[in-house]
Amino acid sequence: MGKRGSQKPAPKKKPQKLETTFTCPFCQRADGVECSIDLKLRIAVATCWACEETYATKAHSLTEPLDVYSEWIDECEKANQEDHMEID
Repeated sequence: MGKRGSQKPAPKKKPQKLETTFTCPFCQRADGVECSIDLKLRIAVATCWACEETYATKAHSLTEPLDVYSEWIDECEKANQEDHMEID
């Protein structure tokens, strides 16, 4: 009787890539916002190429474009809530 052949190990699944372009919160242009991160200057900038709105924040080695965009959205929502509170 012969030996059983060894099985090949299952191929590793590649992790999904995070998005690098996003929808602009001001002009609603799909894929209008691009994020750039400069680790030497420790700054991250999200810019809409259609309406030219920008948002800049501090960056560190773990900062991803998605982090910059979500922080921009959070700041927009915070500003809208503050404006709504002042009206009342």
